[in-house]
Amino acid sequence: MFSTLKTLITGANARAEEQLRDKYSIELIDQKIREAEGNQRAAKMTLASLIQRQRSEGRQVATLEGRIADLTGRATEALAAQRMDLAQSAATAIAEMENELTLRHETVVRLEARVLQLRQSLETAQRRITDLKQGAIMARATRREQDIQRRLNQSQSLGQSPMEEAEGLIDRVLAQDDPFETGQILREIDNSLRNSDVAQDLADAGFGTQRRSTAADVLTRLRQQT
Repeated sequence: MFSTLKTLITGANARAEEQLRDKYSIELIDQKIREAEGNQRAAKMTLASLIQRQRSEGRQVATLEGRIADLTGRATEALAAQRMDLAQSAATAIAEMENELTLRHETVVRLEARVLQLRQSLETAQRRITDLKQGAIMARATRREQDIQRRLNQSQSLGQSPMEEAEGLIDRVLAQDDPFETGQILREIDNSLRNSDVAQDLADAGFGTQRRSTAADVLTRLRQQT
């Protein structure tokens, strides 16, 4: 049972971590790029230090080569003058400097190899950082598109979308009565009523047929029935 609970907890933690990484993926990308740029700056400082050492060793090699050449010339002159003591001292010094020169040459070769390797690594890392920055731009654009699509889906699932609501409001406004047309109709009704009153006045005066019943008509009709 404990093993099962441990497995479930591990799975839940893994899912929570994945959800957290998905939610803050853009922020994590930016942070990782900043870390990569920090490592790049540190590597550049290391490269600068190696190049400085390489140049220093190069200067030491040049100095030793000059001293060896000078002592060799002097030792040759001492030998020609039969000054074996001076020639022997010069030979000893030349041997020591040649041994040091050999070590410094080896150091220069190692430094050159390290500088070349680190420079290539820096160039590769710089290209990757450039690609990462371009990828981050695409990731932000994709995330914005996803957020917009998610909001559209949520609005559609909750009911009418903003576009549908706007369309409905437009239809409602267009379906309302036109006040100008209503006024025209009212004027037409008033005109017809006025014309009807004129006709009734003429009928009451005995011109034309009567258009409405009067009390006299009712009495006449009742007398005829009796």
